[in-house]
Amino acid sequence: MSLYLGIDFGTSGCRTCVIDGHGRVQAETRVALGNPRYPVSATEQDPQDWWDALAKALDMLQGEAPLETVAGLAIDATSATLLLVDARGRPLTPALMYNDTRAVDQARQIGARAPAASAAHGASSSLAKLLYLQAAGTTDKARFALHQADWLSSRLAGRFGITDENNALKLGYDPVTRCWPGWLDALGTERRLLPEVVPAGQPVGVLATEYCRRWGFAPGTRIVSGTTDSTAGFIATGAGTGEAVTALGSTLVLKVRSVRPVFAPDYGVYSHRLGDDWLVGGASNSGGCVLRQFFSQADIERLTASLQPERPTGLDYYPLPSPGERFPENDPGLQPQLTPRPADDGVFFQGLLEGIAAIERRGYRLLQHLGASYPQRVQTVGGGAVNTAWCRIRETLLGVPVIAARHQEAAYGAALLARQGLTGARRTP
Repeated sequence: MSLYLGIDFGTSGCRTCVIDGHGRVQAETRVALGNPRYPVSATEQDPQDWWDALAKALDMLQGEAPLETVAGLAIDATSATLLLVDARGRPLTPALMYNDTRAVDQARQIGARAPAASAAHGASSSLAKLLYLQAAGTTDKARFALHQADWLSSRLAGRFGITDENNALKLGYDPVTRCWPGWLDALGTERRLLPEVVPAGQPVGVLATEYCRRWGFAPGTRIVSGTTDSTAGFIATGAGTGEAVTALGSTLVLKVRSVRPVFAPDYGVYSHRLGDDWLVGGASNSGGCVLRQFFSQADIERLTASLQPERPTGLDYYPLPSPGERFPENDPGLQPQLTPRPADDGVFFQGLLEGIAAIERRGYRLLQHLGASYPQRVQTVGGGAVNTAWCRIRETLLGVPVIAARHQEAAYGAALLARQGLTGARRTP
């Protein structure tokens, strides 16, 4: 049976996951990355560090799985992490990381020219970074502007200049018309640097012979176009059309797989293409960060045992860590609503969970109002996914089943994307 390899790059490390044709995990590895460099108002990494981490992860994987049976691989990585390379793929600049915000002047230029619905707005966008590098005079020898996943996939194939539709979104790509739009020219964008864009999950090349020999892959092992790390995390759940995924981490992130795209920049809502569907998402400032302002992890575990989902507290909280919200309320001055606080910590804790669940419901209702599908089922990932009592509270408010996702690792999603690109299979078992 053929195997499929997914590779995930985050800020702190590289993870790999090998699955079989039924989606069963066969092997996994993890390698840490060094901390990014932090020049003034900037965040950088050396692309060679990525490659070294990938090589080490594959070295480890050799002893864990029969790599000669891997039919193909896909890579996901951080969105809006950009570097310039020459025609042979050699980096000419450090990688400007997803949270690098030095391109303030370029963001203003984009704000004056780009359509409001474009995901290229903001100093951290790929496009702002490219315009910044152009202004710095670093493009003379450059041939391509590539994202993290693009460069790694291209180096494995020995062929550079390809990106996927999800990574291209913050570089100004229009996912509806599927082209680089004309307004990029008004900004002086050097089009010769823009990569070719293909759908996520499309075969784009084969693994270079030297790497087949090095790691024991079969000649002709296919490379499939990747995606962003958050999109890979969604794919990992196997959520289908009409289903949603809520990430309950430090913040609250909602994503629904819809038949229609939604672009509402006032709420930070954008859409990524995902096969024939669209992945529509928004993020609230509420989430686990609010809980940790009041309770330690030990407190949370203790109070969770006393939750009574069948007995709502009636507290009407809007839990925020500090003033300001963008989704599902667009109000930079919105104040946290955390009073009155009952004397019983257990009641207060449950009220906070109910407040976050109410924000989740309002978020999905807003996405529905904007044109997306209201979810038929919600899968949960992140630290809050293990709280079954909280899931019951949310299920009551949302009016649909809420379950913990069986898989949520982005590397697993990338492996599914590789399998999909080569076999057409989309769902997890």
